[in-house]
Amino acid sequence: MKLIYFALFLIVFGCTSKSPKPDSSKSDGPVKIIFDTDMGPDYDDVGAIAMLYALANKGECEILATISCDRYPTIAPTIALFNTYFKNATVPIGVPSENAPDQYVKNHWNDSVLSRFGSKEIKDITYPSAVDVYRKILTNEEDQSVTIVTIGFMSNISDLLKSKPDHYSPLSGYDLVKKKVKNWVTMAGKFPEGKESNVEKDWKSAQYAFDNWPTPILFSGVEIGNRILTGNKLAYEGSTDNPLSWAYRYNLKTYRHKVDENKQSWDQTAILCAVRQPEKYFYVNGPGKFVTLENGYNEWDPNTNANHYFLTHKYPYQHIADVIDDLMMFEPRK
Repeated sequence: MKLIYFALFLIVFGCTSKSPKPDSSKSDGPVKIIFDTDMGPDYDDVGAIAMLYALANKGECEILATISCDRYPTIAPTIALFNTYFKNATVPIGVPSENAPDQYVKNHWNDSVLSRFGSKEIKDITYPSAVDVYRKILTNEEDQSVTIVTIGFMSNISDLLKSKPDHYSPLSGYDLVKKKVKNWVTMAGKFPEGKESNVEKDWKSAQYAFDNWPTPILFSGVEIGNRILTGNKLAYEGSTDNPLSWAYRYNLKTYRHKVDENKQSWDQTAILCAVRQPEKYFYVNGPGKFVTLENGYNEWDPNTNANHYFLTHKYPYQHIADVIDDLMMFEPRK
């Protein structure tokens, strides 16, 4: 009889092992991160990369690559500028295919920060394709070891999943992801339904990526970052030679803001939950399925287990804002 009860227990509860929640546990060492960003048209990406380097400096993550998902010409050089500032100029940078959006804002903050801080060498580099960088990095990493964090369009992820075997790996993009990627954390969507820019601007890529991804996905929806306001501290207390501080200060004055305001922290929440345990800061809901409809509208289907999860708030907004602000203040030693 005990054997029968044990068998029933495995049938009822054993299925949970097939759908593990996204896990950023440090038990195996620093979290290995591929960072995929539009780094514009908005600028919370600036805070996100500052956080990423702060966490790397603490030994909590290892940055494997920093990839652009926006075709605007100065996005990749902006990423290169920030990598260089954080003394990591050799980290690979990839650029998206012609299918990706080409987005920028009227204040052209990317061009301005490069004009002020960037070298000619950074501006003149020819960068490899995002898919090539993804495939090369993933091939060389251990199985189920990489966390991908996207804070922009899903163009590169869709292209990666569709990629064919090549000189890096005999595996298809889907099989390479399934073999090497532990989980994907993305700033995308609105819950339980709505429209959000990272999904809407290239909704066909988003639909394909979310429908075909083989490992857990954790979503930080637009509603999470809406009320977490940060950046004033970085803008006005950062060093004069800090290009990220300058970018925040410039944008706070010129990008839909009054002087001395803070900025919504959409992208930073994804970084926080990609490197640290999400449950430390938010409730994690799911599993379910993120459904991308035509024209970028999304819905949450709680009755289908696609190994998708999403965040909801646990703490007062300022509690998370303080964590993010402190991390964004990181500067490399002179």
